[in-house]
Amino acid sequence: MRNVIISLCAVIFGLLGGAILMAVTGHQPFEGYRYLFEGGLKNASRFGDTLATGTPLIFTGLSVAFAFRTGLFNIGAAGQMLFGGFCASAVGLNVDTSRPLLLLLMIIAAILGGAVWAFIPGLLKARFNVHEVVSTIMMNWVAYWTIYYAVPAYLKAEQIETESRSLADKATLRAPFLSDLFGGSYVNLGLFLAVIVVIIIAFIINKTTLGYELKAVGFNRHSAEYAGIGVNRSIITSMLISGALAGLGGLAQYAGNGNNIQIGILPTQGYDGIAVALLGANSPIGVLLSALFFGLLYSGRGFMNAMTEIPPEIADSIIAIIIYFAATSVLMDKLITRFLSKRKEAAANSAVSGKEKV
Repeated sequence: MRNVIISLCAVIFGLLGGAILMAVTGHQPFEGYRYLFEGGLKNASRFGDTLATGTPLIFTGLSVAFAFRTGLFNIGAAGQMLFGGFCASAVGLNVDTSRPLLLLLMIIAAILGGAVWAFIPGLLKARFNVHEVVSTIMMNWVAYWTIYYAVPAYLKAEQIETESRSLADKATLRAPFLSDLFGGSYVNLGLFLAVIVVIIIAFIINKTTLGYELKAVGFNRHSAEYAGIGVNRSIITSMLISGALAGLGGLAQYAGNGNNIQIGILPTQGYDGIAVALLGANSPIGVLLSALFFGLLYSGRGFMNAMTEIPPEIADSIIAIIIYFAATSVLMDKLITRFLSKRKEAAANSAVSGKEKV
């Protein structure tokens, strides 16, 4: 409950900060927020686009949150997402089979691609105590340049050298019934996959021995080792799972929201996953809600900019303020604790004074 309050406070302060920025720059905050939320929720089509925009963020947010819960700081979700999406796209472009089997193979390829890309930082952390922040950031750029070379060399489109060939319809997560249900939006099967993965990760973290061991290592590595838990094995396992989740984000982005990969672009969803995890308090359900909220902001800012003179950077500033307050959760927790203690003290004093009057 306390984490929910902290996240809500972060959102409220972020929106207030955005309102102040709008007012200072000579714009109407109420009008700006009206169009911002209308842009993501006005009709079924816009709502579907919000869900689709938030879907890759669910996976990258889960990736970062899972690593956080196990004492690791995975900054490499962008590279893991890119390489996982590349592996899934390679399967989709080169394997000819029935759609259910093809999608299953693409899911497996995305999981393995992301996991392999996270395995190296995990191994370096476990064997040589190399800080995962440094190694995962470096792996992001290794992924960037690997894809920069591999797409034109092996998956190049016929006319354009900077992107891969487009996936056939059967090799994408698009579903006509979903698109029709949401007024022609680009919402796809990735959303259902994301919800399933959220449930699985929540079960692993809270209901399994593996989850307990990984969290124990995250809380105190030396105590966990003293208790007989394989610390190095847990670190590598955690990074593998975290990378696999980010890889699924690549599948959702490149075979769901899009149908090809462009070179020279490191997906921002990987870094946005850090913000999603912070706002979601590193819990799977919190990440789901947080990702959809960020999807709303990203979907609505274009409409806000089109209907008003408010620049889209205002929406980016709102997100930044929300991240700031979510990141300072310790300070927020202290403020909430102090507020609640004062209320209890006031209630106790009121009860005492009431008894004295009687």
